[in-house]
Amino acid sequence: MHIPRRSLPHVLVPSLLSLAACAAMGAPADPAPQGHVFPERREAALEFNWTPLGMPNGDRTALLGGTYMVAVNPDWGFGPSVYAAAQGDYGGLFTVGVTAQRRWRLLSSQWHLAAGLYAGAGGGVGSKNANTGGGLMLRPELSLRRAFGPMYAGLGVAHVTFPSGNIRDTQWTVVVGRSHSFLSFLPTDAGLPGRADDRSGLKFDEFALSAGAENFRHGSRRRNGVPLTGRLDKAGADLRRYTAPGRWWGLEASGAAGGGVDGYMEILGNAGADWGLFGERLRVGAQLSAGLGGGGNVDTGSGWLLRAGPTLRWITPWGPTLRADASYLTAPDGHYRSEQLRLSLSLPLEDMARARAPYSVLTGTVRETAWYLTTPHFHKLHLKDGSEDSVTGLGLSFNRDFDRTWYGTAQAGSAAWGKAGAFSYGLVGVGAKTRRMNGMRLGIEGLAGAAGGGGVDVRGGAIASGEVWAQWEGLVPKDRLRVKAGIGRMQALGDGGRGTPVASLSLGWAFGTLTP
Repeated sequence: MHIPRRSLPHVLVPSLLSLAACAAMGAPADPAPQGHVFPERREAALEFNWTPLGMPNGDRTALLGGTYMVAVNPDWGFGPSVYAAAQGDYGGLFTVGVTAQRRWRLLSSQWHLAAGLYAGAGGGVGSKNANTGGGLMLRPELSLRRAFGPMYAGLGVAHVTFPSGNIRDTQWTVVVGRSHSFLSFLPTDAGLPGRADDRSGLKFDEFALSAGAENFRHGSRRRNGVPLTGRLDKAGADLRRYTAPGRWWGLEASGAAGGGVDGYMEILGNAGADWGLFGERLRVGAQLSAGLGGGGNVDTGSGWLLRAGPTLRWITPWGPTLRADASYLTAPDGHYRSEQLRLSLSLPLEDMARARAPYSVLTGTVRETAWYLTTPHFHKLHLKDGSEDSVTGLGLSFNRDFDRTWYGTAQAGSAAWGKAGAFSYGLVGVGAKTRRMNGMRLGIEGLAGAAGGGGVDVRGGAIASGEVWAQWEGLVPKDRLRVKAGIGRMQALGDGGRGTPVASLSLGWAFGTLTP
């Protein structure tokens, strides 16, 4: 992928999604002050595309895709992607995976030809006449793009197929994106003091875990017309970036963890502001959200969701932040409306000096971060019809060290092979690992979250899992390659919930980021 120095219509992964084995490194930004290490800089981009899709039963929908891509060299980029239905009556059709892209410069530095391949897994909504099969989705694309400064746009052709299902179509696609720099340290810099002139990694300031409950409003119903009543419990996570103190935008993902609609999930973009109340640590404000959601037999129509409400935030003296927010959510094209209350615990990822002063230099300790493409094999999933099935999934995993032993982890994925297409999961947790010995490392982790769909019996959606693992860490390129194998168990937490043994194989890329 040839990328001009100033205008990068380069790309691609956004989710949070990020993965695979990205190899070569960029050049250091500037000489580091004595006693500090400095990051390397490479090109990256956030890209969106819109692709109409004809279904085999004659229905029409469209997929909205988002990808975050980091350059491996001037020609190639890799990164995580998410696709979701955003038109018609297929709200809840989600897939998550990885995109690889090759670019060629044409005529001038402003024009590029791009060839990409997305591989992911998911589902969520379908019928006997339009089904996703085991859940694997492939999307090759060929497109022509032009740069307009850091922005770029283009047109192309894309083929969407679910190989084990009957959904496949070739259509035009529209692409828009924005290029920027990706700063990262070497994994071997972990534990050293670092210094950077911009945010490192994905450039977010906070990561938060959330739990909430909502009451369905009158008129909410399932896709089969049955009214939705009672309460829905949700669990999720979000990433937030502050543009100034008390001003932010971010991304969030959450899913059903109780309430009889297991398999429901949503991905939203957020923007908000708050102001100090009797001081700067206690803050009150408001937040607006928009995105896509569905699954779990909830009628969200085309999938679009809108949400708004007040927020309350307490910045503790110890670093973490406690948040509470109330909101009203509606699906404009469907029959889903609710009043929500949510509590969140957020942890800082970067030095907040960048939000207070855009040109400030950031300092902190380098901690290892790793992105993985993972293939979990569920030995025996229990289905709601009483049968059992072995299922192999495809997903993304993101780890970030707290210190040399403890780390946090977030995982998301879906069934790709087997009879449980549309089964999806999202988990967060903590793990511990040994020091590296002859290129190998051992570890253990525990996670909790939500799952559902594909006819899998998860008793409301809340799940927990544990795993022990062994990892080989490559010396080349620059100690970034990771190959990990693990064994463990996933357990449904609802009354009478069952579990299944899980084995996984993951391919990852590691780098260092600054921690305040």
